[in-house]
Amino acid sequence: LAVGWGSGMDAAWAPSPGGCELVQRIMDCTGRRLSSIPGNLRGDTEELFFDDNTIRVLGNASLLLYPQLWHLSLTRNRLELIEPGAFLSSQGLEVLSLTDNLLFTNYSLTAAALSALPALRMLDLAGNQLREDMVSVLVSNLSSLESLSVARNVIMRLDSSIFTNLTQLLELNLEKNYIFEIDNAFEGLQRLQSLNIAYNYLPCLVGFGLTQLRVLNVSNNIIEWFLTLESDELFELEVLDLSHNRLLFFPVLPRQSKLRSLLLQDNRMSFYQRLPNGTSLANVTVQFLIIDGNSTNITTVRLWDELCHNNLSSLRLLDMSQNQVWGLPDDFLAQMPSLTHLKLNQNCLEVFHLSEEDSLAMLTELDLSQNKLVELGVKVGNGDILPNLQLFNLSTNRLQALPPGIFTHTRKITTLDLSRNQVHLCPQPDEAESIPCVDIRGVETLSHLSLAGCGLQGMGGRPFQGTSLMHLDLSDNRQVLAGDLGWLQDLLLTLQVLSLRNTSLSATAVDFSALSSLVRLDLSGNCLAVLPSSLGTLRLRSLDLRDNCLPALPLDVAQAPLGRSLRELYLSRNPYNCCTLGWWDSLQQLQGLRVPDGREVTCRHGSRTLSPGALPEPVLQSCRWQTADMALLYLVLALPTCLTLLVAVVVVFLMLKERLLKMVKTRCGVSNPY
Repeated sequence: LAVGWGSGMDAAWAPSPGGCELVQRIMDCTGRRLSSIPGNLRGDTEELFFDDNTIRVLGNASLLLYPQLWHLSLTRNRLELIEPGAFLSSQGLEVLSLTDNLLFTNYSLTAAALSALPALRMLDLAGNQLREDMVSVLVSNLSSLESLSVARNVIMRLDSSIFTNLTQLLELNLEKNYIFEIDNAFEGLQRLQSLNIAYNYLPCLVGFGLTQLRVLNVSNNIIEWFLTLESDELFELEVLDLSHNRLLFFPVLPRQSKLRSLLLQDNRMSFYQRLPNGTSLANVTVQFLIIDGNSTNITTVRLWDELCHNNLSSLRLLDMSQNQVWGLPDDFLAQMPSLTHLKLNQNCLEVFHLSEEDSLAMLTELDLSQNKLVELGVKVGNGDILPNLQLFNLSTNRLQALPPGIFTHTRKITTLDLSRNQVHLCPQPDEAESIPCVDIRGVETLSHLSLAGCGLQGMGGRPFQGTSLMHLDLSDNRQVLAGDLGWLQDLLLTLQVLSLRNTSLSATAVDFSALSSLVRLDLSGNCLAVLPSSLGTLRLRSLDLRDNCLPALPLDVAQAPLGRSLRELYLSRNPYNCCTLGWWDSLQQLQGLRVPDGREVTCRHGSRTLSPGALPEPVLQSCRWQTADMALLYLVLALPTCLTLLVAVVVVFLMLKERLLKMVKTRCGVSNPY
């Protein structure tokens, strides 16, 4: 909502009675434990917020002092009653929020109060335990309403009597109720543009004819059929959300519409023109039995022509992910010349063909991930195929190769995801030239490439020659670093993000020092016992070392260029030694460094696993002994032994002194008195 600011004479902020805060002419009394509206607030207040209080009744005199009020919010109180004269002095009120209260208790009196608001444009009654009959009474005299929310109530059935007088209504929110039936409830809402009926229990939508509606959200229901009225009238519908339902068939859409976004995610939808075994159902018809009051109407349609050949010429986004689609009908995509985003992930596709006739010249994103694709077919003519494609997701399929030269037609592709496919990159070694491969050489626009989990076993030649890759994911390829690593030479100047997670990396396998542009590196899930020394000169901003075998990091890691540039460092699930944590202490002193998994980092001392930030004193003392000067330790250990030997020598000398002297005298022949 636009906020109306007062004149420059008002204070920018000032305390107010009751602990409320005043900003310009907006009074915020949220969470002040107020049981009523104070009468000593500023009289020129235009907006009042009393959310999260304990107000039970809005009395006739509650708003008398605020004649300029146009916005009132009483969300999350215990409001049971609004007395009939409560708004008599607030005839200019335009926005009223009564969300999460108890208005069902005295709804008829509250309705009388609301009827005194001739300028009310927006009303929020969500979360008030209101039934449909209560809603009908509450809004019966609010012909000025443009936006109404009755979400999160207990509405079960809608008919033509509920919204009869809301002739100016533009937006209606009915989500998270218990609606299972709608009977001409919206026919009188000639200006309605946005309708939200998500999270209800609608089993079908048959005879949809709201030509003026622009946005319709009926997601998260149990809808099996969506059928539009047979009419050549132009529908204004731009967004249709049917996701998370139980659709069995592609919806029957208006013949003439402005539809831009069609969301069909998570249904049970498939196409039945041709079954997987080759059986054709092109001429099969279906009869719909439509019962309206006492009249019964049987509509017969051809299963294929009527359900699939709609006017989709303006469609930009089509999301059919998480369905049961095993194939697209002939010329299906040719109906969508304006399509920019196509999502077919998580289906049952085994083959997908592209050709010039499909008219996907505007497509920028194509997601075919998590299917069963074994073949991607391309029918090449004189024109380009997918000339504006930028993101191509083929991950988690059964592909072994892509059609030769496919990227010569996609002149703007930037992101390619081939992860979880058993593909090889061209060129192959001489002895393996017959193996199918994917050739991305010379694709200058390609900047993001994912080859995770592709079973790559050493890449020969120069598969990245002529590319400008900035992001490369080689994770979960345990043999990718085997053999010659010459393929890295074409990435030295451009590569910024590299993932080598779970690639059996050793400390000396790769010389990272030449990757001067690298800013993010993932080395997790390997068996590194020491940090590769070639990392020290890099100026990484993010480094992931989780799930390795590191007992410690270098003591000077904080002073190296690496330590000074790092802003994000992952360290958990390594067997660090509790007695060699000098590196940890130095990292804690680095300004700007964040260790997101810092609470998960542990060290080992004997059989104990401890937190490096809270080592017990006995452990610290034990570590001091282990890390003391070894020369001093040897001296301390040797000193008692030396003293013992010295004492023994003295004792022996004293015991044998007289005998030794006599022996010397006898041998030397010198007479001396004793």
